[in-house]
Amino acid sequence: MDRKKLEYKGKEVLEEIEWLTARADLVQEDILQQILARNEKTEYLSKYMHGSLDVSEFKRRVPVITYKGVHPYIKRIANGEDSSLITGHPITEMLCSSGTSSGEPKMMPSIEEDLDRRTFVYNLIMPIMNQYIAGLDKGKAMYLYFVKAEMSTPCGLLARTVLTSYYKSRHFKGRALDPYNDFTSPDPTILCEDSRQSMYCQLLAGLVHRRKVLRLGAVFASAFLRAVSFLESNWARLCDDICMGRLDPAITDPGCQSSMSAVLVLPDPALAGEIREICGGPSWKGILCRLWPRAKYIEAVVTGSMAQYIPALEYYGGGKLPLVCTMYASSECYFGVNLKPLCNPADVSFTLLPSMCYFEFIPLGESGALVLDADEEEEVPVSRLVDLVDVRVGCYYEIVVTTFAGLYRYRIGDVLQVMGFHNRAPQFRFICRRNVVLSVDNDKTNEEDLHKSVTYAKKRLEPYGALLMEYTSYVDTSTVPGHYVLYWEIHNHPSVAVKNPVLEIGSEVLQDCCIAVEEQLDYVYRRCRSYDRSVGPLEIRVVKRGTFESLMDLFISQGGSINQYKTPRCIKSGSALSLLSANVKASFFSPRDPTWTP
Repeated sequence: MDRKKLEYKGKEVLEEIEWLTARADLVQEDILQQILARNEKTEYLSKYMHGSLDVSEFKRRVPVITYKGVHPYIKRIANGEDSSLITGHPITEMLCSSGTSSGEPKMMPSIEEDLDRRTFVYNLIMPIMNQYIAGLDKGKAMYLYFVKAEMSTPCGLLARTVLTSYYKSRHFKGRALDPYNDFTSPDPTILCEDSRQSMYCQLLAGLVHRRKVLRLGAVFASAFLRAVSFLESNWARLCDDICMGRLDPAITDPGCQSSMSAVLVLPDPALAGEIREICGGPSWKGILCRLWPRAKYIEAVVTGSMAQYIPALEYYGGGKLPLVCTMYASSECYFGVNLKPLCNPADVSFTLLPSMCYFEFIPLGESGALVLDADEEEEVPVSRLVDLVDVRVGCYYEIVVTTFAGLYRYRIGDVLQVMGFHNRAPQFRFICRRNVVLSVDNDKTNEEDLHKSVTYAKKRLEPYGALLMEYTSYVDTSTVPGHYVLYWEIHNHPSVAVKNPVLEIGSEVLQDCCIAVEEQLDYVYRRCRSYDRSVGPLEIRVVKRGTFESLMDLFISQGGSINQYKTPRCIKSGSALSLLSANVKASFFSPRDPTWTP
């Protein structure tokens, strides 16, 4: 594809975004009418609509639901009943969510044309990026992507993650025709179901092509940092392969072996020597820029719970590589794109594309007064819902979707804040998952408040050359009163020679971190701690290095995907809690009550 055709294609894409967002209200109305017309005879819609195609009747009669409301229908289809229970289209597969937010994976119905919608969003990314960075077609992208083993429902429908579905589709394979999608990783290495062999080969290919790499990335920041950690442990083996021009015999996957033979064409001791010198240096600060000197940015999700990884990404990038968050999506539906991808991660907002599904929103509160204490399963009056174009800047909402595949007024569970509008389409900042909370008594701590508190407290580690790499939490009710427990994994900066961060930092510093977290939590929590005495002192348990990698491995072994994995900020799994508890090195409690004024 020549440059003129690429530029023309990019211009068309950008014009499409303008067209859709300028007519957001009309596009949304058309989308809902299409969904009703195609799915009017389904058992689910017939129960409420009785054959009507009237949009106002839909808004008056069809209830707002959670997964609990649609799960019986999905289970019946998985067991062999017809797709017409919920959709007028054949369901081609079930898409499995990561399960790390809700505690167990959910299965979402998907139809053939859903792949076209997802591909449409992917095809927007490079035309948007080209407005800010030129020449991205003159090199390669080192994107670390992974698949998860597929399963089948009792009736034979494929059950797999949304990303596995996309990577195995004709749409992903067809990207090879676009020079903007020239990846270092051969497709068979991405499609290898053994995540360690896949990681090894993808990193090896990325190192071989290190002088051609213009972009680095993964789906989530956590997966990218997992790769950096893997590289830190395996760079010597990778250098041996490059030096000898052969693949480590531990890589036994036939697809990896075959495809990597085209990457390791000849021995290259000079390249191996360069990489050894870089990786064997005294510090890994800025290591990404030294290994891939032409890289212009790191692409990964860094919003919501992923914001925890920003300091580590900036450390390994030496503060020179922008962190780019391009799109907002879920297993249920792809939602929108970031039209200003080079913005500060704290300022990322996504423009919702009105053609993806029918959007509605549950108001949660005015700016600065976010209300998240309602039960996830509460019944939401349909009169409360707000249309896409009627949301208000500064306000918080929970997103609700109606899709062609059979989800009707379905609560995704994501809390968003309106930051502005692009034409008539709102731009949202992702805040948190609604159903991730800590609570002992009347206190209700949501994911955003927990993250803000931890972010504030972890600054006390910096003077000691220490970095909080990862954290999670749970409520310990084995004591009376119950109390919050935070599991922290603390690493030293490689440039700082500290053998044991816990001993070097000292107990008083970790105790100070405990009270710093509490001081940043809300009024109700502090009242429960200091006045009602219904919540006990917060506890930080420092875990061994590598504990959170083991936690990721555990969730992946239970059906999660390395692509979609997000560290759960509130632990609900007994096996996960046992793993964390087994790796605790030291424990610290708040030394005093947090401040509280009646």
